[in-house]
Amino acid sequence: MSRRLGAWIFLTLVPAAGVLGQSHLLYFELQGVAGYSTGENKAVFHSLSAEDVMQKSSLGFDYLLRLSGRSRDIGVLAVQARAAYDPAGDPKAELQLYNAYIRLKGGFADIWAGHSRPALGLSSALDSHALLLPTLAMLGYGFDRDWGAGLLSDFAWGNAALSLTAGSGMPLRLGGNFLASARVSKGVLARDNYSLGLSAAAGNILDVMGYHVMSDEPRPFRGVSADLTYLRDNLENRAEVFVGRKGGRDILALFWRLGVSLLEEGRLRLEAQPVLMRSGSDWTSLLSVGASLQITGDLALRSLVQYDRTARATRFVLQAYYYRSL
Repeated sequence: MSRRLGAWIFLTLVPAAGVLGQSHLLYFELQGVAGYSTGENKAVFHSLSAEDVMQKSSLGFDYLLRLSGRSRDIGVLAVQARAAYDPAGDPKAELQLYNAYIRLKGGFADIWAGHSRPALGLSSALDSHALLLPTLAMLGYGFDRDWGAGLLSDFAWGNAALSLTAGSGMPLRLGGNFLASARVSKGVLARDNYSLGLSAAAGNILDVMGYHVMSDEPRPFRGVSADLTYLRDNLENRAEVFVGRKGGRDILALFWRLGVSLLEEGRLRLEAQPVLMRSGSDWTSLLSVGASLQITGDLALRSLVQYDRTARATRFVLQAYYYRSL
């Protein structure tokens, strides 16, 4: 269902963008991704697994339409979609609908509906749509994007968010599956240089990887999360702890990302990210290091080296990312 919606958006909204005046923003997105995996012993063209949506060589757009009333803005329509190359897929081109939501200003809170971020964990406040390093949501602890609706309210001390989503991630599937989430945070990052968040979630979710539904049977999911973002000078720390149960198994995840920005305007960024995960009695650890260089305002080059200690495998990935306003 989400792929048909994405095709409709390509054919209708994008050609119409040129006649909408100054009430919209339209960006062209192009990325190339390639690397090598010692575990697979071959070249790879994805940053995570072949079934996941991030990151792959792709061509797409990012579109924002401001919705205005007679005297004020009343909301925004956001659509971001890609046609991604999947050499092992059938067909080879995979249509990805990433953002597809409408957000309205309700006075007491912003109200959104569509495909957006659930109110759970660090990924609900961190936009990773172009980055190589994965958050916990991309590693199976919730969803980076999900279909549903939610509320977000900003306060002087921070913000609070609620969401009720399908619990199916990228594809829209309904069959007894759902995910209810809530997050409250203290600190305004742009003002206080820190943000501390607490989240809780419960539901019955589907086991999915990208658009691939591994099982149609919903699995119980419960969890609480604490996340922290702290900025100081040219250093950035992001950390998250997730504890819960998924599919009848206890789960635990410890996440930390340390980044340092160098050169003028922080054009060079170096990052290190250890992640420790447990499902039942099985432990997995990932150590990732990455570098990102902003060549121009539109073009960035990124690299990732990720070592899976459990599998004793290393993945090397390079990405060229071009993002330009039209």
